[in-house]
Amino acid sequence: MTMPMRGFISWQRHEFTDWRETMRPMRKISEQNIVPLDDETKDRRFVTALARGLDVLRGFQPGDVSLGNLEIARRTGLPKPTISRLTYTLTQLGYLTYSDRYGTYRLGPGVLSLGYAMLSGLDIRERARPFLQDLSDELDATVALGARDRMSMVYLEVCRGPAAVTLRIDVGTRIPLATTAMGRALLAALPVSERDFLMGHVKKSTAGAVEHARIEKGLEKAVRDVAERGFCMSVGDWRPDVNAVGVPLVTHDRNVYGLICGGPAFRMSRKALEKECGPRLVELAKKITAAD
Repeated sequence: MTMPMRGFISWQRHEFTDWRETMRPMRKISEQNIVPLDDETKDRRFVTALARGLDVLRGFQPGDVSLGNLEIARRTGLPKPTISRLTYTLTQLGYLTYSDRYGTYRLGPGVLSLGYAMLSGLDIRERARPFLQDLSDELDATVALGARDRMSMVYLEVCRGPAAVTLRIDVGTRIPLATTAMGRALLAALPVSERDFLMGHVKKSTAGAVEHARIEKGLEKAVRDVAERGFCMSVGDWRPDVNAVGVPLVTHDRNVYGLICGGPAFRMSRKALEKECGPRLVELAKKITAAD
């Protein structure tokens, strides 16, 4: 799968002399947060036990009140005896709390302290927030900043207009990488080899060739759109009732984020995304980069 990046260089020319030069110093995707290495890894630096413990914590999803060892084992794919040892250890460390009454676990205060430490140390979030809020107020829409975590995008900041009708999306919410405007925008900003690497993992997790072809086609269009006009769209591709436009944001320290502006389909039409939201979000990305 070859996806052109021409034109995207000129979109960022006032910020960087060459988009490809900007991306070259980045670490390889395989060294970043993609998926844990399996037990057969020959990388001696990789601690499998630690990875498994973190996978237990990742098994908890928004809306989960508590989970038992059996459900955690199902979600992580790890043996139940292993899960029992991991949940016991994580409970002792304060990352899980155990209910004697129900025999289940919930996330503990230790997880919240880690998340807060991450957010409070994220300079781009503080710099972006005033710009995000101004645009959300002007367009009466949801405007957000997100980053990739494995094969998902995670919201780092969310701003809503005064009367915006939105989904239950807040900081920490995870959305798909390949079918959302935010995820597609981020993928479009990556070098082809790294984008293909990630799309290979999307293919492995996609049910059926027809569905994968649809996802691939949507991403190819997103890459062309970002190259030609600086933004891409997801019109009912993630959820039929949600439309959004996405723009990549690359900071001077070469971290890649995604920006979105969108909302319910009955309020955010394709025309509104193309004519107003998209161009405004491109300008917003430039302002955030200039303030970096």
